[in-house]
Amino acid sequence: MTEQIEAWWGRRQRSKAVDVPYAIGEYRADWERYGVLVRQYHPDLNRGIALTQIPPAADVYLVWECDSGHRFVATPTEQRQRPGQSRRRSTWCPDCAAAADPKRPRAKSVVAAAAALPEPLPAWPNVRRPVSSKPRRPPKLCATSTAERLGVGQAFHSSCAPVPASAAEALLRQKLAARLSFEPGLNAVRVARPFFTHLEVWPDIVLSDLRVAIEYDTTGREGVEHVGRREDVDRRKDRMLRAAGWEVIRIRCGKLRPLGPHDIAASGVTAKLIDRVLDELRAIRGDLIVNCYLV
Repeated sequence: MTEQIEAWWGRRQRSKAVDVPYAIGEYRADWERYGVLVRQYHPDLNRGIALTQIPPAADVYLVWECDSGHRFVATPTEQRQRPGQSRRRSTWCPDCAAAADPKRPRAKSVVAAAAALPEPLPAWPNVRRPVSSKPRRPPKLCATSTAERLGVGQAFHSSCAPVPASAAEALLRQKLAARLSFEPGLNAVRVARPFFTHLEVWPDIVLSDLRVAIEYDTTGREGVEHVGRREDVDRRKDRMLRAAGWEVIRIRCGKLRPLGPHDIAASGVTAKLIDRVLDELRAIRGDLIVNCYLV
């Protein structure tokens, strides 16, 4: 059952028989990729307990304050899962998200001045969503997609794929093309099951002969890319590619952690990064095959 922070901290103190069950900085690595949440969380609003002392999976109510001054209560899991519906920083705050979407009913602010209250916040009961007995409808596929006429695992050019907008991604493609020969223009891979409304996925770089997809991941300007629910989408995309006989190399920038066995942590697009990508390609397909495509 979800607890208030005082009850949760006190129970941890008793179970561990120490005054400070979690040291400051113990969970820094888990929180540092959520830059927006680091700014929203204030120890003063949470009885002096630092965010890096709280496990990301802790079932505890915390008080957050967004850049606009809205204060609200959410568990770490709820807060980390907010990004995914839109690419706005306001998605981290329920009040800002409701104001940005007029079709969505505005949520009442749970805490007006939670830090000033001497009494602990009242416990909230768990509410379970009833399980529907109706069978799920299959997703409606995109009518303009040509993937249905192709075999699973086949790479092709899709008109449904979004136009690349990242300058770093374009630079990566340029530097990789200077070292490795691969067919230009391909931007999609046919998969066995629908990925949302398409039977295709759109990697950043498609190496069709090697059957390897390369993704370039950052948190973006608003700090919502490839974190929270979007990280779950990335994992699903990788599973579908591997099920189609492909392998995935994700270049994870900033504080993003690797998701797969061949992912690379990087700070930007450099010549050293291209060397590391080629090394991973050799680890996946072997030196002999990869060297045949070197420029």
